[in-house]
Amino acid sequence: MSAPPQAGRDRPQAPVLVISDSTDHDPVGLRTSPVPRLHLPSPLFSAAEYQRAPLVLLDDRSYSAFTLRHVPHRRGLIVVLADPDDSTIYPRAVAIGAEAVIRAGDNLNWLHLRLHDATGCRYAHWEALLAGGPADPPPPAST
Repeated sequence: MSAPPQAGRDRPQAPVLVISDSTDHDPVGLRTSPVPRLHLPSPLFSAAEYQRAPLVLLDDRSYSAFTLRHVPHRRGLIVVLADPDDSTIYPRAVAIGAEAVIRAGDNLNWLHLRLHDATGCRYAHWEALLAGGPADPPPPAST
């Protein structure tokens, strides 16, 4: 008797969606990550791209334009904070249903592991991911 086909493993994985209105090509600091990403400004991503992405990273500088889209809450939305002194980000992240808030440029090991988990670990280079130190999760957005 043959094993049932594994649903989802044979289909191409949708890229991680990075929503940023910044002209920087790497607003989150993921240049070294092999995980496929689709970087779009907040007015240009489609509802299908938003729902299909295994993980969505929102540049906090694009928060206002993002909220104008009135997209539904979803799991896997992470806000990336560019200004470490912005204390308003946590209530704003909660308002859009974000799972976490991280600071751009900080220790991104947790984010790299989260990216690989969201994409079924298809792109993981474990030696590089685990060599940089702790991969502790950031505090939840609800704190």
